[in-house]
Amino acid sequence: MPALKDKKILILVEDLYEDLEFWYPKIRLEEEEAIVTVAAPEKKTYRGKQGMSVVPDILVSDVDSPRYDALVIPGGYAPDRLRRSKQVLELVRAFDAAKKVIATICHAGWVLISAKIVKGRHMTGFFAIKDDLENAGVLYHDEPVVIDGNLISSRSPADLPQFCRAIIKALS
Repeated sequence: MPALKDKKILILVEDLYEDLEFWYPKIRLEEEEAIVTVAAPEKKTYRGKQGMSVVPDILVSDVDSPRYDALVIPGGYAPDRLRRSKQVLELVRAFDAAKKVIATICHAGWVLISAKIVKGRHMTGFFAIKDDLENAGVLYHDEPVVIDGNLISSRSPADLPQFCRAIIKALS
């Protein structure tokens, strides 16, 4: 039986997302029969850094967080846009308050910093945001995957296999 049958996972998207960090987890989690829903601030076509496109299934403003088991936030430049949305930050805080899995990769730690949920927690992220994470109170680790309670974080597309395994294990 697939490990995530009927688990509901929300994945956020914004323009200039890192294509691999969006599509790899989406497809991998769907292989485990999770129900993956794509959410974004607006109903439009979003383009990745490498040119792939995606249309969200739902607006962030319409997400009912109790219906979902996990939140995945890909990297790229999208997190810098996502963290400017009050609704995105409220959603992240709701997932964290409910101790639901929040999985971030690359620059996605920026969203958690802006949601103010990282102080004193162990995380990783792309080396370019190490200072940002540490300045927000994160205990930074340069490792492929760092798990701290409900938070799962990874550094870059090279870590995607470990990242996805950690999400699957956390939800199994």
